[in-house]
Amino acid sequence: MILPGSRTAGLSAAAAAGAALGLAIAVERFGGLVPCPLCLLERWPYRVVIILGLIAAAVPRHAGRWLLRLALVATLADAGLAVTHVGVEQHAWPSPLPECAAPNLSGLGIAERLAAMPLRPSKPCEDATYLMPALPVSMAAMNLIYALGFSALLAIYLWRTKGDEP
Repeated sequence: MILPGSRTAGLSAAAAAGAALGLAIAVERFGGLVPCPLCLLERWPYRVVIILGLIAAAVPRHAGRWLLRLALVATLADAGLAVTHVGVEQHAWPSPLPECAAPNLSGLGIAERLAAMPLRPSKPCEDATYLMPALPVSMAAMNLIYALGFSALLAIYLWRTKGDEP
């Protein structure tokens, strides 16, 4: 079996991360779904993978493989964030982000309540967002599946090509 070089693998990783990020942004913009703070946090590892993948495609093979290893760490970090998010949605634990909790506005006057409102609307992290209501898999769970699959493919590539290093 002929496996792609680090340039092709880097471009593929950047494209896969871009696809995940693009879908999330498209669903938000065109589907009218409001992301929660954990959703927004889960997008950062994909941004990191895009940068690492593009750099890996432009540098020599050995350096590219190291950058792909870092991309693997980023995809695993995203899977960890997704596990956290799914756990919050399932009420297994509270969100680690204070932004996920609804603000406590009791006892405040109208001016203080308005001042305490966020500039950008958000939703509680425990409220699952479903892309298709008929499919009972939340966006966070879909991201978990995607991040784990992405991580597995990167790990397999790095493992299968480890003898190619100088």
